Amino acid sequence: MRVLGVDPGLTRCGVGAVEGRPGRASLVDVGVIRTDAGEEISRRLLTLEQGLEEWVGRIQPDVVAVERVFAQHNVMTVIGTAQAAAIALLVAARHDLPVATHTPSEVKAAITGSGRADKAQVGHMVMRILKLDAPPSPADAADAVALAICHSWRGSASDRIEEAKRRLDGAMSARNARSTSRIPAQEQDARARPRTGSRS
Repeated sequence: MRVLGVDPGLTRCGVGAVEGRPGRASLVDVGVIRTDAGEEISRRLLTLEQGLEEWVGRIQPDVVAVERVFAQHNVMTVIGTAQAAAIALLVAARHDLPVATHTPSEVKAAITGSGRADKAQVGHMVMRILKLDAPPSPADAADAVALAICHSWRGSASDRIEEAKRRLDGAMSARNARSTSRIPAQEQDARARPRTGSRS
């Protein structure tokens, strides 16, 4: 499964793709999309959207994993992060790609075993998991790769469960439809059948 991780940010949006399955992952590509803080917000969001479009078109992921936005002390930072996350969701929807969101603590726990790990620890574990010479830089890029690894390890199992549920639901619906379509014919056969015996 190929996962594109997006660590949303308005000034620097980390992006990283891995090919992985539980216990294993290999790096496809990693980088950041930057926007100019001096530009209008609309232009910055457009730059971000164009950058993510380029990544999705080139990487061809099976799923997009985005960091779930959570409350911080700096409200303006939260707003910018939420706007960047919304652009990532929009681009994924445009390409009909499933989207998963993971909290920072979920990612840290999946990568390091501790939901309280710092950025340096996450970067170091990403380096070890992917057998790199150094952690991806800047930290936004490392966080995006960590997101992708997290989903390829934790999300792939839940994806298979959801797919099995969808298949089961489809099979049950088809079976119910066949049963319903047979009822009128069965009733007609019963009515056409000659009656035997006499009434008392």
